[in-house]
Amino acid sequence: MNRIWNSIVGKLWATILLLVTFILFIVTALLLEFLDNFHTEQAEKSLEREAFTIAKIVWQHEDDESTLIPIVQDILNEETNAIILNENGKVTHAFQKGLNKEKIEQKILSEPAFKLVATTGKPVFKEMILPSIVEHDVMEKYIVLADPFISENVTSGTVFIYQSLEAIHNTTKRTTTIVFLSAFIAFILTTIFAFFLSSKITSPLREMRQAAYELSKGNFDTTLPSLQNDEIGQLATAFNQMGRQLKYHVELINQEKEQLESILTSMTDAVITFNRDYTILLSNPQAERLLQNWYFKNNATDKTIPPEIFHMLEHVLSFSEEVEDELELGGQFYTISISPLYSGNSIRGAVAVLRDMTAQHQLDKLRSDFIANVSHELRTPISMLQGYSEAILDGVPSNDEERNEMVQIIHEESKRMGRLVTDLLDLARMESGHMILHKNVFNVAPFLERVVNKFMQTAKDAEVELVFNTSKGIDTFLDADEDRVEQVFTNLIDNAIRHTPSGGNVSLAVEIYMDTCEIIVTDTGYGIPEEDLPFIFERFYKADKARTSGKGGTGLGLAIAKNIIDSHGGMISATRGIHSGTIFKCVLPLKQM
Repeated sequence: MNRIWNSIVGKLWATILLLVTFILFIVTALLLEFLDNFHTEQAEKSLEREAFTIAKIVWQHEDDESTLIPIVQDILNEETNAIILNENGKVTHAFQKGLNKEKIEQKILSEPAFKLVATTGKPVFKEMILPSIVEHDVMEKYIVLADPFISENVTSGTVFIYQSLEAIHNTTKRTTTIVFLSAFIAFILTTIFAFFLSSKITSPLREMRQAAYELSKGNFDTTLPSLQNDEIGQLATAFNQMGRQLKYHVELINQEKEQLESILTSMTDAVITFNRDYTILLSNPQAERLLQNWYFKNNATDKTIPPEIFHMLEHVLSFSEEVEDELELGGQFYTISISPLYSGNSIRGAVAVLRDMTAQHQLDKLRSDFIANVSHELRTPISMLQGYSEAILDGVPSNDEERNEMVQIIHEESKRMGRLVTDLLDLARMESGHMILHKNVFNVAPFLERVVNKFMQTAKDAEVELVFNTSKGIDTFLDADEDRVEQVFTNLIDNAIRHTPSGGNVSLAVEIYMDTCEIIVTDTGYGIPEEDLPFIFERFYKADKARTSGKGGTGLGLAIAKNIIDSHGGMISATRGIHSGTIFKCVLPLKQM
């Protein structure tokens, strides 16, 4: 029921029905009033004609009652009665059927309104309450006419004719029944017509509603048949045009959205769009990673903005100014630019672009560290060359032995400078990718035995035990540049011997896995501190001074070793020993036989 009343059909039906009902009510009320008055007037005219006829008959047949009475009775119907008075006011004839004859005559004749009829000579109508002629002790409403009849300009008597208004009411009731029946039929026909008209109008509207639902679901191919030429047909045509335009614009928006997403995704910079209330509206993957890292490191929720960005954003939204700055977030360095976004003349938000400058900062630091380290490494030999050469020029040596000693020192320092420059050139060539590898297949065990034998005398002089542990009878082949790999293990074994005190030992072991070979160099020396392990493969990096004092090299050996291993597709790492010393592990791919 609620569905009908909430629909257009129900509303149109109710509107038409109320309108027709109101009109029928007004028309029925006016019509019933008119018919009631009409019947009353007709009754009065009928009584007046009957009274005139009776008076004329009485005047013509005054002396012949046998003729008078039947004629008068024929004139009067069952509801109409009459009383005839002579000129003296005496009742000469009374024509009444039913009960209470005397009471009715008495009340009519005693009515003061009828006293003037004989003197004025004019008829008088009067509605009176008289006893019923059909029931005892019941009063009814009657219409009474007193009409004088005149002969030779003299009033010869009066005719009282009266009729119960019940007859008029019965006629009115029959008429009312007909009127109400007609109204009921009109009501039914109006209802049928209203439903038919409403359904005819709302049927295309329901189709449009369904089509609108389809459009809201994204089905823009929905169309409506425009079979009519009226406003509804024009509305269907406009709806179809709207659907085509929506489809075109949605496709255009989707294309632009995909382009924007592709651009934002492919950008290396982090892009974040903020709302006026400082909430994040849009961010690309780079920005999401940046924020997730910051949330993780600061134990923050995903709705929190880093304070550094928040202060800049607050300034942009408050003063409508673009802000650029450099900041640090979670150990990373960024340049950030925040610009306001406008909607008309008001600011609706801001967009922030963050560029990761961490690598640039590291490069700048490496560059400055490189210059400082090279300067530091070169300063000592240059000072010694300069000092001893000046001493020789000034004639400080007093004999050939002292002079030869100074020349030997100058020669050693020049060789040290040469090694430093050579290592720098090799490292620069490796890092630039210009190093050429001359690969060949060789057996690992004999190769390592040769490297170990090369350091046997050095180990004896340092009172360090050098051991090579390998499984006999197992051949393992590498496809690598033998000279470069030898350079790696020469550096590792030399470092191990130099940083292992007397009585210690250095061991070399080989572990074979499915497709890789792991070569392990272990010493029992001073060991590298845990905090220095992540940096030992950087250029010029030297760990604890106690480890390097008096035994230092150029600080480039491990950096060169790492580049050589990386160029072979392998991996090198360093860890502290269980009790002391350092463990270097080199993993190289095996030759697939």
